[in-house]
Amino acid sequence: MKKSLVALAALAVAGIASAQSSVTLFGVVDATINGISNKTDQPVFLGNVNGLPVFGVQSVTTSQTRLTNSGYNSSRLGFRGTEDLGGGLAASFWLEAGMNNDDGTGAATGGGLNFNRRSTVSLSGNFGEVRLGRDYTPTFWNDTVFDPFGTNGVGTNLISTANGFSSNGARTGGFTANQNYVRASNSVGYFLPPNLGGFYGQVMYSFNEKTSYDPAGLTPPGSAAIVNNPALLLVPGNERAGRYGGGRIGYANGPLDVALAYGQSTIASNFYAGTTNNLNTWNLGASYDFGVVKLFGEYSNAELKQESSTNFIAGVTNPFGWRNPGADGWLIGATVPVGPGLIRLSYSAVNYKNTGSLINPANPFLGFNDDAKADKFALGYVHNLSKRTALYATVAYLSNKDGADLVLGGPAFFSSSNTIVTGVPKSSTGYDFGIRHAF
Repeated sequence: MKKSLVALAALAVAGIASAQSSVTLFGVVDATINGISNKTDQPVFLGNVNGLPVFGVQSVTTSQTRLTNSGYNSSRLGFRGTEDLGGGLAASFWLEAGMNNDDGTGAATGGGLNFNRRSTVSLSGNFGEVRLGRDYTPTFWNDTVFDPFGTNGVGTNLISTANGFSSNGARTGGFTANQNYVRASNSVGYFLPPNLGGFYGQVMYSFNEKTSYDPAGLTPPGSAAIVNNPALLLVPGNERAGRYGGGRIGYANGPLDVALAYGQSTIASNFYAGTTNNLNTWNLGASYDFGVVKLFGEYSNAELKQESSTNFIAGVTNPFGWRNPGADGWLIGATVPVGPGLIRLSYSAVNYKNTGSLINPANPFLGFNDDAKADKFALGYVHNLSKRTALYATVAYLSNKDGADLVLGGPAFFSSSNTIVTGVPKSSTGYDFGIRHAF
């Protein structure tokens, strides 16, 4: 009986394998020695003059050297497969997990592997492709495709750093805490077919999967506090947060590639205050390959808009006096092939707007000047030992002005325990030396 069951199971597995046109195991293992140095001008108390405190400036540097991963390409392990359904129709799956090969853990998990990079199932044909699951957002594509460093390592452009979600030690996130910057979960996407004479495009909508209430007044506050307390009703419920909608259209033919993208990510909401905070982003990127050099360029605009209703203060559409914080960024770069190697260089910059102290206490930019800005230079070299294995080196320098506090990564800026004054972030330098193997 047991032998029969084993035989039936083997036949079932064989049937599944035969129906599958192709299944591929793939991945990247990338290890890098990474060094980061972050400099702060820290106020130092010098004494009292005429009863008033006087401060000087002391330069303080925090630095860190480590073995990490993904300095050239993101380390990953994936499985993908396609089944030919006939008539030009195909079903596909893609499961891709990030991994920290420097310590053996799954990326962003602290433990076991999960498919946190891409996890999709799709149906494709002459009509294009419909894809469901977790995937790159349309607005992120331009940031990475038109960056000579591919948004990896210390060379990553400042557009990505300012719009990203990673903590930089001074505050959580760059421009704002946008969890849908790189990828969106619970999404439905559509991709144009590849036979349109060089034109390509995609649209995506990501569900927030929050509970809605009818009547709407039954929506609970963001805390299990007493509902009759107006102060407690200001606690965000975030019943709309997590949504993303966007699209991208482009043209690639010969040496030219150009694309325009737009997306809206809902990062916060509060039913009782009548507010919804949407981060609206659009960017335009292009590259042109002359053979001896490939040029890259991108412009990006992000603006945090607060939509207000009247269900908290009657007749007042903007009860907190909200100004729309934003960030403009641009990038110019190039890659130059040299024998089996590739020289990479870029200059990127970000200018903030309306990021000073606002009336709204939830503003993520308190303490910024309205014209805070940062710029960055990056230079790198990749030496290809084969089609799959490469050695690489990158150096970068980032400068902050007027209160901007971006970094290349690594340790946080030094911050004083003095509650009156704090350090002013000035600069960040870093390097990557590593090896990448793809399979």
